Formats: sequence, C-alpha cells, structure tokens
Amino acid sequence: MSRIAYVNGRYLPQPEAAVNIEDRGYQFGDGIYEVVHLHDGRFIDEELHLDRLERSLREIRLPMPMARAALRLVLREVARRNRVTEGLLYMQVTRGVARRDHAFPAHPVPPALVVTIKRIPPYPTDVDRWAAAAITQPDLRWARCDIKTVNLLPNCLARQAAREQGAIEAVLYEPDTGMVTEGAATSFWIVDEHGSIRVRHLDHAILPGCTRAALIEELKQAGIPFEVRAFSLEEMRRAREAFITSATSFVKPIVRIDGQPVGDGTVGPVVRRLFEIFARHVKGGLKNAA
Repeated sequence: MSRIAYVNGRYLPQPEAAVNIEDRGYQFGDGIYEVVHLHDGRFIDEELHLDRLERSLREIRLPMPMARAALRLVLREVARRNRVTEGLLYMQVTRGVARRDHAFPAHPVPPALVVTIKRIPPYPTDVDRWAAAAITQPDLRWARCDIKTVNLLPNCLARQAAREQGAIEAVLYEPDTGMVTEGAATSFWIVDEHGSIRVRHLDHAILPGCTRAALIEELKQAGIPFEVRAFSLEEMRRAREAFITSATSFVKPIVRIDGQPVGDGTVGPVVRRLFEIFARHVKGGLKNAA
C-alpha cells in the first residue's frame, strides 16, 4: 500500500503528492518543520512539539496553517490512513506559493502544510546495542538555531561527515570559543569528570529540543541533579559519559568521539539509568508536559 501524505487539504498517495515549484519552502527554505514520535498509537510529547511549532512560526512571522485542534486531527488521520502505530510523523509549514521574490509576498498567501509519516522500530530495549559514535565539527549554522527551520544544509554536511567516518552524529562547537552547542540533529549531553549531568543552556545557538525538555522534567521528578550549563570541547573529552537526545534518538549513549573512547568506552551507569527512565516516559507519557 502506498504511503498517504497530507498536502494542503488533500490526502494523497505519496507518489502523487507534490507542491508548487514556487513554494517558498522549496525556493528559499522559508518554512518550519516538526518531527513527532508515535509510540503504540500515541504521539510522544505532542504538546511540546506543537508549542515549539507555534513558537518557530511566530519567530518568522508565519501564521499557523489551521487551529491546533484541527492540526491534531490531521496528524491522527495521517497516522490512521497509513496504519502506523509506531513511527515518525513529519509536518512542514511554509509561507506558501508566490512569485519568486526574497521579500514576503505583498499580498499574503495561505501557508502550505505537508504531513507525512513512516514506520520505525519501537523504542530499543538493549542500551548497549543502542550506543554509537560521534565526531566533532565546527558549528557553521546561522545565528537563529532556536528556530526549527527547513534550512538544514550545514546540518546535512555535518551529518554526512559523521557518516563518512562511521559515526551517527556530529557534535557541533563554536569555532571561536571551542564551546559545544549541540548535535547536528540532536541535543548533546555529558556526565562530566565530576559526575554532573550537563546540557547547554538555551539561547539562539541551539534548538530547544522537546526530548531535552521532557528528559529535564523527568530528572526533576526523579530528584536527579543536573546542570544547564555550557561546556567546552576539553570538558567533553574529559567526560565520564555522553549521550544525545531527540525524537528519533530518544536517549542514545555516545561511547566514542573522534575515534576516542568516552570514559571507558562503554555505556556508563548514569546514561543506562536515563535510558530506562526515558523508556518509561515513552510508554507512559510525561505528566503535566504542556
């Protein structure tokens, strides 16, 4: 059965789904996207993702394509029509179709909305087999990484560099300061040499990750101390443990960076516990997440 996509009010087989060549998302990257994990028929951290979608749209002065309640119905209908209960749902909103001109259309046009979904395996059960390697790359992205735009060329180049070196992620750092920002498509965390769980503070240099926010709430509820504080490449290399979070990575241990082991090169006790905590979160949902 062909996968079904939602495109501007219509549900279409994906081979027939298309957008106009003058869609501003295609020509200028003038749009926003979100990716939501669907587990056992339930969207994980849905409100966090929709909150971030609305925030990103506001930041680029683009209205929601429809009311949030209506959008929720579209997301569920796409999942239903594709018979997906375990997957990743992608939604993209662009400024719509207009004659090519860098400035916004003189007369506003309707935003364009595309929603697709694909099946993925369920949350992993073996944290040791889930562990992976990363590399470091200079952060060459624009100055508003807190907006989840479709402008992802630097991220793609960083991820490709990681793949070519047998890694799954590129850990980005500020070239002038050596301070770590985040992964090319993930939030990046360490357990530093003193045993403290650390993740960079939110600012314009990083995306406010929804999985990051959900894990922070779980840490608070479990009474596990952590620090929202930046760290350098040198601190990262001295870390006992490291991991990434995202809607696709969940809590993923990073055991090698640039070919060198993190700590002893195995999954450490802190990340092992956080992996289990987040597995319960995925299965049970986060209370009071909105």
